[in-house]
Amino acid sequence: MFGNAFQLVCAVILSAQCTDKRINEVTPELFRRYPDSFSMAKADPGDILEYIHSVSYPNSKSEHLVMMARKLVKDFNGEVPDDFDSLVTLPGVGRKTANVVLAVYFGQGRMPVDTHVFRVSHRLGLVKKTDNTPTKVEMTLVKNIQSEILPKAHHWFLLHGRYVCTARKPHCTECAFDFFCPKESV
Repeated sequence: MFGNAFQLVCAVILSAQCTDKRINEVTPELFRRYPDSFSMAKADPGDILEYIHSVSYPNSKSEHLVMMARKLVKDFNGEVPDDFDSLVTLPGVGRKTANVVLAVYFGQGRMPVDTHVFRVSHRLGLVKKTDNTPTKVEMTLVKNIQSEILPKAHHWFLLHGRYVCTARKPHCTECAFDFFCPKESV
């Protein structure tokens, strides 16, 4: 849950190697105390750690969050930038996080590639086998999906991978795409 672009960046940084459920448990209190970059920039990583200790890699994530907030205040007047190149300069923000923020918050035609998007796009044969990195998958999907639906398409892939085309045991009989699925890596 997030109420602004800053909170979304924080939530996505926290979500690495962690469940959405856990992030949704820790962010309400974190955001009550630190609702914006200005308040978090004044914190110590140890202060943040109190709120996020139950997420994966809490020490490095608390450090990233504070450093990210400080950079936002110093270089961007406390505002989350709406361009990729600026976003990836923020501590803790890589390609996927930047794409999530641009797609979800700013509505830009971006395709964040997480494990679900990677798996589903391969299984459905939407990308080549040689698209063996998240960046290659992203480039192929962006080239072949209309820009205006990319932000929604990301969620479609993600939800399909989370609930139907699951990693260990896909539910092919429940899949709307079973009639054309080449069953790659199933």
